[in-house]
Amino acid sequence: MRILVVEDELKVANALREGLQGERYDVVVERTGEGAFFRVTTEQFDAILLDLTLPGRDGLEILKAMRERGIKTPVLVLTARDTLQDRVLGLDTGADDYVIKPFAFAELLARIRALVRRGRAAESPRLTAADLEVNLITRKVTRGGRPIDLTVREFELLEYLLRHQGQVVSRETLARDVWKETARTTPLDNVIDVHIARLRRKLDADQPMKLIHTVRGVGFMLHEGEP
Repeated sequence: MRILVVEDELKVANALREGLQGERYDVVVERTGEGAFFRVTTEQFDAILLDLTLPGRDGLEILKAMRERGIKTPVLVLTARDTLQDRVLGLDTGADDYVIKPFAFAELLARIRALVRRGRAAESPRLTAADLEVNLITRKVTRGGRPIDLTVREFELLEYLLRHQGQVVSRETLARDVWKETARTTPLDNVIDVHIARLRRKLDADQPMKLIHTVRGVGFMLHEGEP
């Protein structure tokens, strides 16, 4: 399970990284608001631990922007702000849980597990964009009611793009999260481009509204019409 820790205090960030890695979580740490915002809009996480007082961009700004973009990743706020007003504001902005520093690590782990369980239980078995529909259980894909036959890799790629709908995803991100390749000596750029081209032909051929777009020099985006 992949967790993003957003914490500007080096000692706290390192302690969280070591503790969570000891529990076999895949941990990414960001210490600035801008870095965290880029991560949450370009990568996929199972949970986010978010400090509120950050350099660059405040944690509440990040949280609000996430929810406005439709990013539903469970967020656990970690902060020293302990007034009732602060807690209400954090929860109303879109936080799923709220923990006051200092906290017991065992309690934090229990809250993370509860967040992830709730997130998975609430997840819809369908992903949609315009007239495209993907059933995650039956793995059936249709556009405008017309069935589309995809390979296993094409389905995984489409699912990833749909989960990040409206966000630009880089080839590096696709190589890591879809192909699960992190230690190759040569990049997967050509392989990814071929799969994107095949997926685009199957989804967008003869369709007035294109869904898959290339963002030159950056990556790809699934979006209803021109991004």
